[in-house]
Amino acid sequence: MVTLLHHTPLVSPSISSLPTVLLGHSPPVGIRSFRCRPFSVLSATSSSSTTPTDGRSSNFADFPHLSAPHRSLMLNLFSTVEDRLGSQLHPCALPSDVEYFQNEAGTSRGSLYVRQGDSSSLVDFVLGIWINCQLPTGGELNTTGLLGYLKGVTDAPNFLFEIIRSGPTSLVVLLDLIPRRDLIMHPDYLRSFYQDTNVDSHRQALLTLPEARPYFSPALYIRSMMSPTGSLLKISAGDEEQGRLDEIVGGQLADASKAMLELWLDRCALDESRRDNRESEIAYLEKRDRLVKGNMINVDMESSFPSLFGPENAGRVLRVLREIYGLHC
Repeated sequence: MVTLLHHTPLVSPSISSLPTVLLGHSPPVGIRSFRCRPFSVLSATSSSSTTPTDGRSSNFADFPHLSAPHRSLMLNLFSTVEDRLGSQLHPCALPSDVEYFQNEAGTSRGSLYVRQGDSSSLVDFVLGIWINCQLPTGGELNTTGLLGYLKGVTDAPNFLFEIIRSGPTSLVVLLDLIPRRDLIMHPDYLRSFYQDTNVDSHRQALLTLPEARPYFSPALYIRSMMSPTGSLLKISAGDEEQGRLDEIVGGQLADASKAMLELWLDRCALDESRRDNRESEIAYLEKRDRLVKGNMINVDMESSFPSLFGPENAGRVLRVLREIYGLHC
């Protein structure tokens, strides 16, 4: 389900285990008894500095702790998903205390958003996340993510976009179409999704920024599951250029992420030509996805969520996430 970046010790060792969410499975029917409002009807006009009035709840689409360009980008991406896929997606189906959660001190807060694809859709589910943590240094860490997961009836890549921002001058970005085939064994797959689409141009464009450089995650399985065209970058601006990061988020990063999302929608989520109902293929892809999801839950989130949100809150959220990812206890 979620990704907080366990592999990104950006500021303080105390928050060095925030997760990274990838490849999933359909939410079980039991979760559908809960309902949260569709993203498209959530408030999209409140100030970027807005915080929940009671300190205990927040709509997912409020993105209350983000800068205006960061918030505008996330709203645009989620609105695009709903405009293009909305007719195929069930309403969000999460308990209210999983849709929004925080620790007792109110120093770590998070919100989740999940919409499952209907029975005829190639989409398994779309997942959104934001997490805000106050740091001992007095700053904040903000993580936002949009992930698109496909069913085993297609082998098309999944979509990953995350921004992990540790302050006004530094962030890490993950942007990729996550392959679900071995690219050496399946050269047609490499050509179809990564060469013919010229998707590497977005990574190359971001790397032309003087503030950007490759980021090498210490989590080797994160590096191993990304495509050769994926962007795993650290973008840093000087203390005297605090507005520069927002310029990049609202400019080059917005351009790259919007283009990648449109590509994923056109060539993956809505491309019926890759539908394959052979049971052996479905079983292979579902097994592969479960292995990836297991790493994300068991390695990333089980180590980070209890320290961020407390054992009780973390246990409740992780139980629901395991159900969503098909990782039943």
